[in-house]
Amino acid sequence: MTSRRRLARSRIPGTTGTRTLAHGSETSDEPTLAGSAEALPALLLDTTVLIDALRGRAAADRLRALRSVSDPPYVCAINVEELWRGARATEEAAVRRLLRGLRTAGLGDEEGERAGRWRRDFATRGVTLSQADCLIAAAAVAVRARLATGNPSDFPMPELVVEHWPVGA
Repeated sequence: MTSRRRLARSRIPGTTGTRTLAHGSETSDEPTLAGSAEALPALLLDTTVLIDALRGRAAADRLRALRSVSDPPYVCAINVEELWRGARATEEAAVRRLLRGLRTAGLGDEEGERAGRWRRDFATRGVTLSQADCLIAAAAVAVRARLATGNPSDFPMPELVVEHWPVGA
């Protein structure tokens, strides 16, 4: 059975980005749309992207480019906790600066229900999803945001548009 999947394109000026199927299992090397006059859809950053930005890798440049063309990206409490848990003592001031420039997507009953249903439904098919990833995905869906991640295969939820930001690239 073939399902229709939405594609997400990175539309940050000056970057190439990749296309990723909503199920997050494949990528394309096609160039992104750059300089589009239309408003960019919201973006929620997964922890892999936050770590890359914190450490000055390619994600940092992509986030700087976003500032001029869109509202600040989102994070959720799960990403914040994961970032702080892995932060080096010397990075704490940089973590605060990074998070200060982002919006926080809330996690409430609806997001908890959505995450729980995903975990249950995928488990019946033999696919184990982490609680954290399901909550992150639910936060993105709640604010109608694409999810930027270095691990697109961790987010197979059909309602979610995933944008692959390769780690360390």
